Amino acid sequence: MQEILDAILAEQYEAVGALDVPDHYRAVTVHADEAEMFVGIPSRDKDPRKSLHLDEVATPELGPGEAIVAVMASAINYNTVWTSIFEPLPTFGFLKRYGRLSPLAKRHDLPYHIVGSDLAGVVLRTGPGVNAWKPGDRVVAHCLSVELESPDGHADTMMDPEQRIWGFETNFGGLAELALVKSNQLMPMPAHLTWEEAASPGLVNSTAYRQLVSRNGAGMKQGDTVLIWGASGGLGSYATQFALNGGATPVCVVSSPEKADIVHAMGAECVIDRSAEGYRFWRDEHTQDPREWKRFGARIRELTGGDDPDIVFEHPGRETFGASVYVTRKGGTVVTCASTSGFMHEFDNRYLWMNLKRIVGSHFANYREAWEANRLIAKGLIHPTLSKVYPLQDTGQAALDVHWNAHQGKVGVLALAPEQGLGVVDYERRERHLSKINRFRGV
Repeated sequence: MQEILDAILAEQYEAVGALDVPDHYRAVTVHADEAEMFVGIPSRDKDPRKSLHLDEVATPELGPGEAIVAVMASAINYNTVWTSIFEPLPTFGFLKRYGRLSPLAKRHDLPYHIVGSDLAGVVLRTGPGVNAWKPGDRVVAHCLSVELESPDGHADTMMDPEQRIWGFETNFGGLAELALVKSNQLMPMPAHLTWEEAASPGLVNSTAYRQLVSRNGAGMKQGDTVLIWGASGGLGSYATQFALNGGATPVCVVSSPEKADIVHAMGAECVIDRSAEGYRFWRDEHTQDPREWKRFGARIRELTGGDDPDIVFEHPGRETFGASVYVTRKGGTVVTCASTSGFMHEFDNRYLWMNLKRIVGSHFANYREAWEANRLIAKGLIHPTLSKVYPLQDTGQAALDVHWNAHQGKVGVLALAPEQGLGVVDYERRERHLSKINRFRGV
C-alpha cells in the first residue's frame, strides 16, 4: 500500500497501474455478530464508536464493469450512522439479498460490512468492459449501484428494481483504503479541490440536485421560494447553494447562531434559527401543535414579504413533516428524502388535498444528475461544505458527530491521505474560489 501512496503523493498517477494491488487493506466495518448490541437502548444513546471497527480485510475480486480505487479521503453520511446503530434494521439483510442475485454479487454477502458512500481517490485497476476509465485517473464516486438489466431502469436508473446505495446496501464502501465500485459510479475529481474536499459532496450534493433541481424532484425555477430544513448541514448546505445559484429565494432553517452564520456567508438572507425562536411542533410524543405550524408560517411570510414556500426541502421527517405540509403554498411541493428524526410521518391531509399540494419522494440521483451536480462543483459554482476531518481510525467519532448533529456541513475522513490539504492540481482555479471554499468550511 505504501508504494501506491508514494506514487499518488508524487503525482505519478500513470505509474499506479503498474503496481500490485494489495491482498488486504484497512477498512471501517460493522460486524454481523454485533447487530443486536444496541437492542433496548434509545437511538440517541447508541454509540457508533462501539460498533464501527477498523479491520484488515481481504481485497475483493474485480469483476466486469468494475474498478478498484485507492481511497484518499471519504466522508460521513447519515446512512453510515444508520448502519452503525443498526437502524432501522441491520444492513446485513441488504447484503444477503444482493448476494442471491448472482455469483458475482455473492462477494458482498460477508459477516462484515465495509461502509461509506463517498470517496475521492485514484483508479488502481479496471475490470473487463471498462473503457472510459484507466488506472491513474483521479476520481470521485457517486453512490448509485445499479445492474441495469431491467427495462425499468433505462429512463431513470433510480427506478431500476436492482438499484442500491453503494456502501450501505452493498459492501466494499468508501471508508477504507481501497473501494470496489462500478465504473458508472466514477466521475472526474474537481481539480481545484483537496482530497477531503472532493470526497465530501458526492452523496449529499447529488441528492440535493435531484431533490430540488431535477425534473425528477421539485423542478425548482427562478423566483421560487424554497424552505430548506437543516440549511447548514451536509444536505441542506447544497440545497441552499442550488437555490441561490438558480434564482430562487431560500428560507434557511438552522438550529444555532453559528449555523445561521454559515448560511449567511453563502448569501442567504432569510434565516430562521428554530432553537432561538422556540418552535415546538409536537406538544408531546403523540400530539402535534397546529398553532406552532401557523406561527412558523407567519415567520416565513414575514421574511419573504408575504410569500409561502413554493417548495419545501424536507429531510428531518417526523419532527417537521406536519409543519412542512402546512406552510407549503397552494399548489406547492413538499419534496422529501430521508427521515433523520423518524420515519413515521403525520400531517393534516386537509392542507394537502384541499390546497392541491404535492408530496414527492426523492432518493439519491441517477448518473446524469450526479454528473451534473459534480460538474457544477468542478466549475466552481457549488462549493464543498466541510466542517471537520478525522483520520480513518476515528471514523466512529466522526459518525457520532453526525448522529448527534454536532457538525456543520459534512464531516470528512482521511483514508490514505496522510494529512489535509493535498490533492490540488489546478491552483489557479482554487485561488479564484478560495474565499468561498474557506467561508463554506466555516474558516
